[in-house]
Amino acid sequence: MADALSIGVNLEAFSQAISAIQALRSSVSRVFDCLKDGMRNKETLEGREKAFIAHFQDNLHSVNRDLNELERLSNLVGKPSENHPLHNSGLLSLDPVQDKTPLYSQLLQAYKWSNKLQYHAGLASGLLNQQSLKRSANQMGVSAKRRPKAQPTTLVLPPQYVDDVISRIDRMFPEMSIQLSRPNGTSAMLLVTLGKVLKVIVVMRSLFIDRTIVKGYSENVYTEDGKVTDHATTALLHYQLPQMPDVVVRSFMTWLRSYIKLFQAPCQRCGKFLQDGLPPTWRDFRTLEAFHDTCRQ
Repeated sequence: MADALSIGVNLEAFSQAISAIQALRSSVSRVFDCLKDGMRNKETLEGREKAFIAHFQDNLHSVNRDLNELERLSNLVGKPSENHPLHNSGLLSLDPVQDKTPLYSQLLQAYKWSNKLQYHAGLASGLLNQQSLKRSANQMGVSAKRRPKAQPTTLVLPPQYVDDVISRIDRMFPEMSIQLSRPNGTSAMLLVTLGKVLKVIVVMRSLFIDRTIVKGYSENVYTEDGKVTDHATTALLHYQLPQMPDVVVRSFMTWLRSYIKLFQAPCQRCGKFLQDGLPPTWRDFRTLEAFHDTCRQ
Protein backbone atom coordinates (compact mmCIF):
# COMPACT_ATOMS: atom_id res chain seq x y z
CA MET A 1 0.00 0.00 0.00
CA ALA A 2 1.48 3.35 -1.02
CA ASP A 3 2.16 6.01 1.60
CA ALA A 4 -0.43 8.74 1.95
CA LEU A 5 0.36 11.96 0.14
CA SER A 6 0.68 15.29 1.89
CA ILE A 7 -2.87 16.22 0.95
CA GLY A 8 -4.14 13.48 3.26
CA VAL A 9 -5.63 11.05 0.70
CA ASN A 10 -4.29 7.54 0.01
CA LEU A 11 -4.64 7.45 -3.78
CA GLU A 12 -4.04 3.71 -4.09
CA ALA A 13 -6.78 2.93 -1.54
CA PHE A 14 -8.97 5.48 -3.30
CA SER A 15 -8.53 3.65 -6.61
CA GLN A 16 -9.30 0.30 -4.99
CA ALA A 17 -12.40 1.81 -3.34
CA ILE A 18 -13.70 2.88 -6.75
CA SER A 19 -13.25 -0.70 -8.00
CA ALA A 20 -15.02 -1.97 -4.87
CA ILE A 21 -17.97 0.33 -5.57
CA GLN A 22 -18.21 -1.07 -9.10
CA ALA A 23 -18.10 -4.62 -7.74
CA LEU A 24 -20.80 -3.81 -5.19
CA ARG A 25 -23.06 -2.35 -7.87
CA SER A 26 -22.58 -5.48 -9.96
CA SER A 27 -23.46 -7.70 -7.00
CA VAL A 28 -26.62 -5.72 -6.27
CA SER A 29 -27.58 -5.89 -9.95
CA ARG A 30 -27.22 -9.68 -9.88
CA VAL A 31 -29.56 -9.82 -6.86
CA PHE A 32 -32.25 -7.93 -8.73
CA ASP A 33 -31.68 -10.01 -11.85
CA CYS A 34 -32.17 -13.15 -9.76
CA LEU A 35 -35.43 -11.78 -8.38
CA LYS A 36 -36.55 -10.76 -11.85
CA ASP A 37 -35.78 -14.11 -13.48
CA GLY A 38 -37.44 -16.12 -10.73
CA MET A 39 -37.45 -19.94 -10.78
CA ARG A 40 -36.44 -21.47 -14.12
CA ASN A 41 -34.95 -24.47 -15.82
CA LYS A 42 -36.15 -27.14 -13.37
CA GLU A 43 -38.80 -29.73 -14.06
CA THR A 44 -40.30 -29.93 -10.58
CA LEU A 45 -41.49 -27.07 -8.40
CA GLU A 46 -39.37 -28.23 -5.48
CA GLY A 47 -36.23 -28.27 -7.65
CA ARG A 48 -36.92 -24.80 -8.96
CA GLU A 49 -37.41 -23.45 -5.43
CA LYS A 50 -34.15 -24.99 -4.14
CA ALA A 51 -32.17 -23.71 -7.11
CA PHE A 52 -33.66 -20.22 -6.74
CA ILE A 53 -32.94 -20.05 -3.00
CA ALA A 54 -29.35 -21.25 -3.44
CA HIS A 55 -28.71 -18.76 -6.25
CA PHE A 56 -30.28 -15.93 -4.28
CA GLN A 57 -28.21 -16.72 -1.17
CA ASP A 58 -24.99 -16.73 -3.20
CA ASN A 59 -25.80 -13.31 -4.61
CA LEU A 60 -26.57 -11.93 -1.14
CA HIS A 61 -23.27 -13.27 0.19
CA SER A 62 -21.51 -11.49 -2.69
CA VAL A 63 -23.20 -8.22 -1.79
CA ASN A 64 -22.22 -8.60 1.87
CA ARG A 65 -18.61 -9.45 0.93
CA ASP A 66 -18.27 -6.46 -1.44
CA LEU A 67 -19.84 -4.11 1.12
CA ASN A 68 -17.39 -5.20 3.83
CA GLU A 69 -14.50 -4.69 1.44
CA LEU A 70 -15.72 -1.18 0.58
CA GLU A 71 -16.02 -0.25 4.26
CA ARG A 72 -12.47 -1.48 4.87
CA LEU A 73 -11.07 0.57 2.00
CA SER A 74 -13.00 3.68 3.01
CA ASN A 75 -11.14 3.69 6.32
CA LEU A 76 -7.82 3.57 4.45
CA VAL A 77 -8.59 6.38 2.03
CA GLY A 78 -8.38 9.19 4.58
CA LYS A 79 -9.71 12.68 4.04
CA PRO A 80 -8.28 15.82 2.42
CA SER A 81 -6.36 18.23 4.58
CA GLU A 82 -8.21 21.40 5.64
CA ASN A 83 -5.10 23.59 5.44
CA HIS A 84 -6.10 24.97 2.02
CA PRO A 85 -8.78 27.68 2.29
CA LEU A 86 -9.64 27.47 -1.39
CA HIS A 87 -10.54 23.76 -1.43
CA ASN A 88 -9.16 21.95 -4.50
CA SER A 89 -7.27 25.01 -5.68
CA GLY A 90 -4.88 24.32 -2.81
CA LEU A 91 -3.46 21.49 -4.92
CA LEU A 92 -1.83 24.18 -7.06
CA SER A 93 0.61 24.80 -4.19
CA LEU A 94 2.04 21.30 -4.86
CA ASP A 95 3.24 22.38 -8.30
CA PRO A 96 7.00 21.65 -8.47
CA VAL A 97 7.53 24.67 -10.73
CA GLN A 98 5.93 27.14 -8.30
CA ASP A 99 8.57 29.77 -9.03
CA LYS A 100 7.69 29.81 -12.73
CA THR A 101 3.91 29.61 -12.38
CA PRO A 102 2.87 31.18 -9.01
CA LEU A 103 -0.83 30.51 -9.57
CA TYR A 104 -1.65 29.58 -6.00
CA SER A 105 -0.14 32.67 -4.37
CA GLN A 106 -1.84 34.89 -6.93
CA LEU A 107 -5.14 33.13 -6.30
CA LEU A 108 -4.83 33.72 -2.55
CA GLN A 109 -4.18 37.42 -3.13
CA ALA A 110 -7.20 37.68 -5.43
CA TYR A 111 -9.36 35.91 -2.84
CA LYS A 112 -8.31 38.29 -0.06
CA TRP A 113 -8.79 41.30 -2.33
CA SER A 114 -12.28 40.11 -3.31
CA ASN A 115 -13.32 39.72 0.34
CA LYS A 116 -11.98 43.17 1.21
CA LEU A 117 -13.76 44.70 -1.79
CA GLN A 118 -17.07 43.12 -0.77
CA TYR A 119 -16.69 44.45 2.77
CA HIS A 120 -15.96 48.03 1.68
CA ALA A 121 -18.73 47.92 -0.94
CA GLY A 122 -21.22 47.05 1.81
CA LEU A 123 -20.05 50.00 3.91
CA ALA A 124 -20.25 52.38 0.94
CA SER A 125 -23.76 51.17 0.08
CA GLY A 126 -24.98 51.94 3.59
CA LEU A 127 -23.51 55.44 3.54
CA LEU A 128 -24.94 56.22 0.08
CA ASN A 129 -28.41 55.06 1.11
CA GLN A 130 -28.33 57.41 4.10
CA GLN A 131 -27.35 60.40 1.93
CA SER A 132 -29.53 59.64 -1.14
CA LEU A 133 -32.36 62.02 -0.27
CA LYS A 134 -30.06 64.92 0.62
CA ARG A 135 -28.00 64.46 -2.54
CA SER A 136 -31.11 64.31 -4.76
CA ALA A 137 -32.49 67.54 -3.29
CA ASN A 138 -29.20 69.36 -3.81
CA GLN A 139 -28.89 68.22 -7.40
CA MET A 140 -32.41 69.43 -8.21
CA GLY A 141 -31.64 72.87 -6.83
CA VAL A 142 -34.70 73.03 -4.61
CA SER A 143 -34.57 76.08 -2.37
CA ALA A 144 -34.73 75.75 1.38
CA LYS A 145 -38.08 77.55 1.47
CA ARG A 146 -39.76 75.33 -1.09
CA ARG A 147 -38.14 72.14 0.10
CA PRO A 148 -40.72 69.82 1.69
CA LYS A 149 -40.72 69.54 5.43
CA ALA A 150 -38.40 66.84 6.72
CA GLN A 151 -40.30 63.78 7.79
CA PRO A 152 -39.45 61.50 10.68
CA THR A 153 -37.31 58.58 9.53
CA THR A 154 -37.26 56.58 12.74
CA LEU A 155 -39.11 53.33 13.00
CA VAL A 156 -41.46 54.56 15.75
CA LEU A 157 -43.48 57.59 14.61
CA PRO A 158 -45.95 59.56 16.73
CA PRO A 159 -49.49 58.12 16.51
CA GLN A 160 -50.86 61.54 15.59
CA TYR A 161 -48.53 61.70 12.60
CA VAL A 162 -49.73 58.27 11.44
CA ASP A 163 -53.36 59.34 11.89
CA ASP A 164 -52.81 62.46 9.78
CA VAL A 165 -51.21 60.48 6.94
CA ILE A 166 -54.03 57.91 6.89
CA SER A 167 -56.65 60.68 7.04
CA ARG A 168 -55.13 62.43 4.01
CA ILE A 169 -55.05 59.18 2.05
CA ASP A 170 -58.68 58.49 2.98
CA ARG A 171 -59.71 61.86 1.54
CA MET A 172 -57.77 61.19 -1.67
CA PHE A 173 -59.93 58.21 -2.71
CA PRO A 174 -63.71 58.69 -2.41
CA GLU A 175 -64.38 55.07 -3.52
CA MET A 176 -62.31 53.77 -0.62
CA SER A 177 -63.09 54.03 3.08
CA ILE A 178 -60.40 53.53 5.71
CA GLN A 179 -61.15 52.77 9.36
CA LEU A 180 -58.18 53.01 11.72
CA SER A 181 -58.00 51.24 15.07
CA ARG A 182 -55.31 50.35 17.58
CA PRO A 183 -56.27 47.08 19.28
CA ASN A 184 -52.73 46.43 20.55
CA GLY A 185 -51.43 49.77 21.74
CA THR A 186 -49.72 52.12 19.28
CA SER A 187 -49.66 49.80 16.27
CA ALA A 188 -52.44 50.62 13.84
CA MET A 189 -54.77 48.26 11.98
CA LEU A 190 -56.66 49.53 8.94
CA LEU A 191 -59.90 48.15 7.58
CA VAL A 192 -60.04 49.29 3.97
CA THR A 193 -63.36 48.86 2.13
CA LEU A 194 -63.11 49.23 -1.63
CA GLY A 195 -66.62 49.91 -2.87
CA LYS A 196 -68.57 46.67 -2.72
CA VAL A 197 -65.69 44.70 -4.23
CA LEU A 198 -63.06 44.04 -1.57
CA LYS A 199 -62.28 44.40 2.09
CA VAL A 200 -58.64 44.65 3.10
CA ILE A 201 -57.04 44.35 6.52
CA VAL A 202 -53.72 46.20 6.74
CA VAL A 203 -51.57 45.58 9.82
CA MET A 204 -49.10 48.40 10.42
CA ARG A 205 -46.08 48.90 12.62
CA SER A 206 -45.92 52.66 13.05
CA LEU A 207 -46.20 53.83 9.40
CA PHE A 208 -44.71 50.64 7.94
CA ILE A 209 -47.06 48.00 6.55
CA ASP A 210 -46.37 44.62 8.13
CA ARG A 211 -49.03 42.47 6.51
CA THR A 212 -52.17 42.72 4.43
CA ILE A 213 -55.13 40.36 3.95
CA VAL A 214 -57.51 40.85 1.01
CA LYS A 215 -60.98 39.32 1.03
CA GLY A 216 -64.15 39.64 -1.00
CA TYR A 217 -66.74 42.13 0.22
CA SER A 218 -68.91 39.39 1.77
CA GLU A 219 -66.14 36.83 2.37
CA ASN A 220 -65.17 35.49 5.78
CA VAL A 221 -61.93 37.03 6.99
CA TYR A 222 -60.77 33.74 8.53
CA THR A 223 -60.87 31.73 5.30
CA GLU A 224 -57.71 30.77 3.45
CA ASP A 225 -55.88 33.61 1.70
CA GLY A 226 -56.30 33.83 -2.07
CA LYS A 227 -54.48 35.23 -5.08
CA VAL A 228 -55.25 38.90 -4.43
CA THR A 229 -53.67 38.60 -0.97
CA ASP A 230 -50.56 37.11 -2.58
CA HIS A 231 -50.47 39.94 -5.12
CA ALA A 232 -50.87 42.52 -2.34
CA THR A 233 -47.96 40.98 -0.44
CA THR A 234 -45.87 41.22 -3.60
CA ALA A 235 -46.88 44.88 -3.95
CA LEU A 236 -45.65 45.56 -0.40
CA LEU A 237 -42.24 44.22 -1.37
CA HIS A 238 -42.25 46.33 -4.54
CA TYR A 239 -43.18 49.65 -2.95
CA GLN A 240 -40.22 50.01 -0.59
CA LEU A 241 -38.80 53.42 0.39
CA PRO A 242 -37.79 53.32 4.07
CA GLN A 243 -36.85 57.02 4.08
CA MET A 244 -40.40 58.06 3.09
CA PRO A 245 -42.88 55.58 4.58
CA ASP A 246 -45.91 57.81 3.87
CA VAL A 247 -45.11 57.63 0.14
CA VAL A 248 -45.05 53.83 0.42
CA VAL A 249 -48.49 53.75 2.06
CA ARG A 250 -49.93 56.16 -0.51
CA SER A 251 -48.46 54.18 -3.42
CA PHE A 252 -49.83 50.93 -2.03
CA MET A 253 -53.29 52.42 -1.53
CA THR A 254 -53.22 53.78 -5.10
CA TRP A 255 -52.36 50.32 -6.36
CA LEU A 256 -55.08 48.78 -4.19
CA ARG A 257 -57.68 51.28 -5.49
CA SER A 258 -57.18 49.88 -9.03
CA TYR A 259 -59.15 46.79 -7.91
CA ILE A 260 -62.35 48.86 -7.89
CA LYS A 261 -62.90 47.48 -11.42
CA LEU A 262 -61.89 43.93 -10.59
CA PHE A 263 -64.95 42.47 -12.36
CA GLN A 264 -65.20 45.13 -15.07
CA ALA A 265 -61.70 45.43 -16.58
CA PRO A 266 -60.62 42.79 -19.14
CA CYS A 267 -57.14 41.31 -19.26
CA GLN A 268 -54.80 43.56 -21.23
CA ARG A 269 -53.12 40.59 -22.90
CA CYS A 270 -55.84 38.07 -23.78
CA GLY A 271 -58.77 40.51 -23.71
CA LYS A 272 -60.96 38.12 -21.70
CA PHE A 273 -62.85 38.90 -18.52
CA LEU A 274 -62.58 35.37 -17.09
CA GLN A 275 -59.91 32.70 -17.29
CA ASP A 276 -60.47 29.42 -15.45
CA GLY A 277 -63.42 31.13 -13.78
CA LEU A 278 -61.30 33.98 -12.36
CA PRO A 279 -61.15 37.68 -13.31
CA PRO A 280 -57.82 39.44 -13.97
CA THR A 281 -56.44 39.52 -10.41
CA TRP A 282 -53.00 41.00 -11.17
CA ARG A 283 -52.40 44.75 -11.40
CA ASP A 284 -49.21 46.12 -12.91
CA PHE A 285 -47.25 48.09 -10.31
CA ARG A 286 -46.47 50.95 -12.71
CA THR A 287 -49.43 51.20 -15.10
CA LEU A 288 -52.09 49.54 -12.85
CA GLU A 289 -53.33 47.58 -15.89
CA ALA A 290 -55.24 44.35 -15.29
CA PHE A 291 -53.84 40.92 -16.20
CA HIS A 292 -54.70 37.33 -15.47
CA ASP A 293 -52.10 35.66 -13.29
CA THR A 294 -50.95 33.47 -16.21
CA CYS A 295 -51.06 36.26 -18.80
CA ARG A 296 -48.65 38.51 -16.90
CA GLN A 297 -45.75 36.10 -17.35
